Amino acid sequence: MSLMLDEIRQQPAALDHALSTEVQRFRDLQEHFERHRPRFIVIAARGTSDNAAQFGRYLIEITTAIPVSLAAPSVFTLYNGQLDFREVLFVGISQSGESTDVNIAVEEARRCGATTMGITNVIGSPLSQTADHVILLHAGDESSVAATKTWTSQLLMMYLLAWSLGAPLSLDDISRIPGWVQAALECENDIAERARAYTFAEKAIVVGRGFNYCNALEFALKLMEACYIVTGSFSSADFLHGPVAITERGIPAFAFAPPGPTWPGMHAVVEKLRGALALPLLITDERNREAAGPADNVILLPDPGFGGSRLPADLFTPIPYAMPGQLLAAHLAEIKGLNPDCPRMLSKVTQTL
Repeated sequence: MSLMLDEIRQQPAALDHALSTEVQRFRDLQEHFERHRPRFIVIAARGTSDNAAQFGRYLIEITTAIPVSLAAPSVFTLYNGQLDFREVLFVGISQSGESTDVNIAVEEARRCGATTMGITNVIGSPLSQTADHVILLHAGDESSVAATKTWTSQLLMMYLLAWSLGAPLSLDDISRIPGWVQAALECENDIAERARAYTFAEKAIVVGRGFNYCNALEFALKLMEACYIVTGSFSSADFLHGPVAITERGIPAFAFAPPGPTWPGMHAVVEKLRGALALPLLITDERNREAAGPADNVILLPDPGFGGSRLPADLFTPIPYAMPGQLLAAHLAEIKGLNPDCPRMLSKVTQTL
């Protein structure tokens, strides 16, 4: 068994530990933000962490009305940019805390007036020594190059950050996410069997939107780095503005399709894929059972049983919905005789400027 699979299965416990350990830090931040509410938030990250940043952007903007931008670190590292970051919260995300360009961006943002935050899994890392506020992921050692539990812990920290900024989320709902993740992992046998259908796939499409756009990006990355499948990842809206032209008979097309605001548009995209004789596979949950279509084209996760009608139906789906993508990539790699823990040309820590 790969380390990747083992670490995927550790996620409920890792998320539970991260939540219980960091919640007090976010209570303190909540008090700080009540006195010093940022007018703008900027998030700097690379790779998998950047996919977490994409989720943070949607979550914070939708739930707090604070504008969020994703940083371009080269503005600092290559072009020596000087920006006005007064009243800005600048967040750097790096699992290792050693992403050189992210650390430089955080340091420069602080010098330009920002309040800075570092989210990392490694205490004592350069990022933890640079930022004003340090958030730890508490995911434990992650040995596989393919990030799994550190990524979902990053998403969890985005929920807690949004909560500390005044989002109408409850800590009770957030604390129930690890349980839904455990329930999602119980679909592993079904997902492992489905993975066999993609043994000879050379390319694939992944679509998502809103809160699950991050999952489209992350699942595509996993298919590329663990399975060596050339994969395009798209917002379902952007997909219709040109990339849909790559659709062809037999191409695997994975769709993150939760109930809620994104479902009508996603359903339209899936119908277009079916019409082109692609092979769409929907990832959704029991609340969407009747709308999702034939069972052989759907991975159906359990109903979460929490959230409430005042919140978007897909608000808490990203972390549990990540499980099918991670599991499928890990099992497919093993079926193909590949080692997802050591993808070619990759290492656990990547440093760029």
